Amino acid sequence: MEIMYIGISIATFLIGGTATWMLMRFVVKARYENILKEAEKEAEVIKKNKLLEVKEKFLHLKSDLEKQVSARNSKIQSVEAKLKQKELSVAQRQEEFQRRNNELDVVKENLSTQLELIERKKQELEKLHLKEVEHLEMLSGLSAEEAKERLIESLKEEAKAQAASYVNEIVEESKMTANKEAKKIIIQSIQRVATETAIENSITVFHIESDEIKGRIIGREGRNIRALEAATGIEIVVDDTPEAIVLSGFDPVRREVARLALHQLVQDGRIHPARIEEIVAKVRKQVEEEVIETGKRTAIDLGVHGLHPELIRLIGKMKYRSSYGQNLLQHARETANLCAVMASELGLNTKKARRAGLLHDIGKVPDDEPELPHAILGMRLCEKYKEKPDICNAIGAHHDETEMQTLLAPIVQVCDAISGARPGARREIVEAYIKRLNDLEQLALSYPGVLKTYAIQAGRELRVIVGADRIDDKATESLSNEIAKKIQDEMTYPGQVKITVIRETRAVSYAK
Repeated sequence: MEIMYIGISIATFLIGGTATWMLMRFVVKARYENILKEAEKEAEVIKKNKLLEVKEKFLHLKSDLEKQVSARNSKIQSVEAKLKQKELSVAQRQEEFQRRNNELDVVKENLSTQLELIERKKQELEKLHLKEVEHLEMLSGLSAEEAKERLIESLKEEAKAQAASYVNEIVEESKMTANKEAKKIIIQSIQRVATETAIENSITVFHIESDEIKGRIIGREGRNIRALEAATGIEIVVDDTPEAIVLSGFDPVRREVARLALHQLVQDGRIHPARIEEIVAKVRKQVEEEVIETGKRTAIDLGVHGLHPELIRLIGKMKYRSSYGQNLLQHARETANLCAVMASELGLNTKKARRAGLLHDIGKVPDDEPELPHAILGMRLCEKYKEKPDICNAIGAHHDETEMQTLLAPIVQVCDAISGARPGARREIVEAYIKRLNDLEQLALSYPGVLKTYAIQAGRELRVIVGADRIDDKATESLSNEIAKKIQDEMTYPGQVKITVIRETRAVSYAK
């Protein structure tokens, strides 16, 4: 029985498993078919979407291509139209040229016939002239040469008299207008050029953070300071001045090298002779590069091109030079701008004028050949570096050391004087200017009855205030004339000085 139950169980299991497998196979097959159908649907949808996207891209590309083609076609059409117009114009010009050639041929033929007629007439006139001359010689008893000489002498005398009167008229007229025009041009040039004042000294003060650094700069038994002075050529003064060291020397380039070297040594902290020589050599190279860069920048700012590299270096060194307290580079730039303005007013070449103005004091920079005047040395330098002869002459003649050969020379001379003589440019000029103002005021104060004097408008006008109880109205006029005459006799001044004497009467009362 048990065996029968086991057999029945196994058979039942086998039948159930087979039925289950068949059922699972059917379900899986149905699901697989559904998945395939869904996948086919999705694939169809994706395919349709992709086709739509491709069609849209194709349409976009097609429209872009059509636009490009239409644009190219329009360009081609416009080029063709221009070419047709050019062909028409060329054809018209050829026709015009042919027509003019034909006209010229006709004119040539007419001219040849007219020349023949003129030659015939000329020969006939010569024959008649000879007959008339012979007839006149017979009547006057003089030959033609003698009559001609007498006529020429009389005409010479008459022409000389007329020319002399005409020259006198021109000279008088030019005297009346030349001063006015010259003043106008100079004033316009001064007003159109911005000026600055820069005063250089013979010492430079180097500031330090504390006085402890002074000992390190001096070094053991002064070896550091001796090495620094030997390397830079500048006297270094370390005294009781708090937090300051004085660098003394007349060469501004050396002072600048010493200042920068000290700055780097103090920042680095390592101060000994070998390090000092290394830093000074490095700083000297930096300053030399800065000099060249300054020269290039100055030339570019002023629009001066094609200068020799050595001239550019000398222009850069002007930054560290001074003339009577006026910075040389600033003076050269100012003179160059004044020359350009004045040359434009006179209708001359402004580029040449600016170039000559920039280089006019180049002879003050080199240290060699000190026995030559700086104008002659500058002229020789410019000749050496292939500057044009008119510019070299303007440089050499701006202090009348050589003869002026072009109009550039007087322009450079005048602009150099304007830049150096304006109040505030140079120390000597400022002191003389202030002294002249004081002398004007003191001269007017020396007269009796004068209460106050004021020199105004840079010394162009002197206002004198007198006491109403000491001088009457008639005496004010004579006082003004007397002061003007005394100024003319005793003082030297540019232009003219206007003297205004002011007299007023004041009545004062008090209400109590």
